[in-house]
Amino acid sequence: MKREAYPTDLTDKQWKIIEPLIPKPKSRRGRKRKHSYREILNAIFYVLRTGCAWRMLPHDFPPWKTVYHYFRLWRINGTWEKINSALRKLLRKAKGRNPEPSAAVLDTQTVKTTDVKGVRGYDAAKKIKGRKRHLLVDTLGLILVALVHPADVQDRDGAKEVLSKAKEIYQRLRLIWADGGYSGQLVEWVKEKLGWVLEIVKRDPEAEGFQVLPRRWVIERTFGWLVKYRRLRADYEVLTETDEAMIYAAMIHLMVRRLSRYSTIAT
Repeated sequence: MKREAYPTDLTDKQWKIIEPLIPKPKSRRGRKRKHSYREILNAIFYVLRTGCAWRMLPHDFPPWKTVYHYFRLWRINGTWEKINSALRKLLRKAKGRNPEPSAAVLDTQTVKTTDVKGVRGYDAAKKIKGRKRHLLVDTLGLILVALVHPADVQDRDGAKEVLSKAKEIYQRLRLIWADGGYSGQLVEWVKEKLGWVLEIVKRDPEAEGFQVLPRRWVIERTFGWLVKYRRLRADYEVLTETDEAMIYAAMIHLMVRRLSRYSTIAT
């Protein structure tokens, strides 16, 4: 008997887009897989969107241990990042953009950690004990690189790791926008080490109250998208790599829903 659908479930069209990106087993040996990849993904997206614990998955999904096994496996073998990259390229093409970005926006979001084990730090500026999510996004707000580290790591130090990783992946990237927290020596470091331009978008010192900053609003909107996934409102994970995988998975869910609105998508 087919279960009743949850709002987070993949539709037939969404599943058709994402199915070719799921890695297939290298060997047919062993027991036959009992649960479909589609249902496993549905369960993962349910955890992300509702914020429930793995052990509290509704019983009409596959067993939580099975679901978590695949989430962890795809974190370890890089599947989440690969699917994120593939869907981002498809969505950029659907919007008439080059699949590879030439400009990006950099920023962080500090979130509280819970009582689980794992690294953490104190962000004196935000007065939060927890971790920082360091994101690099394209001009559509789609994630290029996600890095999670203790909140006491300075933005300029975390940026070097994020941008160094991006340099290995994105050949067309030339321009990065960031806020005043990245000013100073990092601008020269980016120019000398990476051959890119780091442009600092500064707030008007005479402006009062809330101010929408050029380019900066793009990544702020991305953070807004992510916190709609309640599992990301705080960091519940022992490993920073797990939180990174959660971020990529949430973005995958967002992108596949958007891609399904287009009449034809070449996979």
